[in-house]
Amino acid sequence: ETLVKLQKERDFHRMQHKRVVQEKNRLIEDIRRLKKHYASYEPTVRQLNDKCQAALKQKMLVSLERDRAVSQITGLEATLRNLQSGREVPPQGAPSSQWPAREGSVPHRRPKCSPDREPRQHVEGVAPYDPAKDPTKHTASKHPRDSEFPVDTRVNPYLSHAKGQSAHVSKASGFRLTNSLKASDLPVSSLAMHPRKQIIVTASDDRFWKMWGFPNGEIIMTGEGHSDWLSGCCFHPDGSKLATSSGDTTVRVWDFSKAECMLTLEGHTHAVWGCSFHSCGDFVASCSMDNTSKVWDLNSQRCRFTLHGHVDSVNSITFLPFSNTLLTSSADKTLSLWDARTGLCGQTFYGHLHSCNHAAFNLLGDTIVSCDSYGGVKLWDVRKVAVMLSVDTGPHPANQATFSPSGRTVAIASNDGSVKLLDLASSEVSSLVGHEDAVQSVIFDHKGEYLLSGGSDGKMLIWS
Repeated sequence: ETLVKLQKERDFHRMQHKRVVQEKNRLIEDIRRLKKHYASYEPTVRQLNDKCQAALKQKMLVSLERDRAVSQITGLEATLRNLQSGREVPPQGAPSSQWPAREGSVPHRRPKCSPDREPRQHVEGVAPYDPAKDPTKHTASKHPRDSEFPVDTRVNPYLSHAKGQSAHVSKASGFRLTNSLKASDLPVSSLAMHPRKQIIVTASDDRFWKMWGFPNGEIIMTGEGHSDWLSGCCFHPDGSKLATSSGDTTVRVWDFSKAECMLTLEGHTHAVWGCSFHSCGDFVASCSMDNTSKVWDLNSQRCRFTLHGHVDSVNSITFLPFSNTLLTSSADKTLSLWDARTGLCGQTFYGHLHSCNHAAFNLLGDTIVSCDSYGGVKLWDVRKVAVMLSVDTGPHPANQATFSPSGRTVAIASNDGSVKLLDLASSEVSSLVGHEDAVQSVIFDHKGEYLLSGGSDGKMLIWS
């Protein structure tokens, strides 16, 4: 009886095994068929992606052509007004011979005008020119307290310092960890350096910003007011104020003398990723997940321009020092240069294959460094609008990149927990290891003797 029972159990398990094997073979066949089916779609997906990229590029080119055409129309309208300002215009439909000359004036023959200077007639189906709708005209909405943008011919005083910078060490063996500060229990998202003093500000996910003296690391001041995590911070050019951006969709400006928030700028519809002060101190720019950037006037406390053009989140924004030029980087894999006086895009840089996380100028303003979400780092020649150097530091994302004051080294905050140093002369990449989690921000001091990094481990490390 026991033998018969064991034979029955054996037969049962054999049947179960056969069923499992059949099921496994069926699943293997399904997977093989799905792989083949997926492979047949890859060329189509690649072709559609190429078409999408071409369409985005064409869209930006059309936008530039449109802005150029609007400028030409504006110039023609101004010329036409100047030509007509010295004489009265007859009513529409009245022959010129029936319109009496002004008293005391000498009748004269109307000079022949070239076709491009003749007044344009209203064509059916075409809207007449309306200066109020012209993006380059903003006189109608001008606020009495609006600030004036400075002329773009000023000399950058940092140029002499940049030319005289000594070549500091740029290899990992040259930098040593000298201090580690626990800035927050949550990630440190941004660092900002005081314009003149050895003072650093950290912004973190705990909604606080903190001001520190370095290299000693004594805390000087703390600020709280945002209702969500902080994403960026930037000092006012005179060092008396601080701007912070946050996930609560606002930008706040803090006055150190009063130790309080003096202004809250609201207008973005999604999280604000970063902010940057104009060198004159009257304007601050912000970039957001809502695909736009904004230029704010601190005197009139309003948004002067909203920069439209990117088709995905705008991840970083910065002013070129002592100019009215803005640089943005976006998740649509492009960088753009903007004129802050008009809110128009002047140039777009294509080349990244993944979302751009950050972009920055060197002190001379002739080179841009950008980094993307797969660790790709590119150097761009601003004048030629061309890539000078491409370096792969991936596969981990590169969260931020910045030039040393000498312009010979680029520091990169990497998601693998290291700070990577790119020596531009040799294109060699070295690493500084010290953080226990992703590095979110890096910044050099004014002389390039110190390198500071903030990470998701809540620490700020000081390297020298």
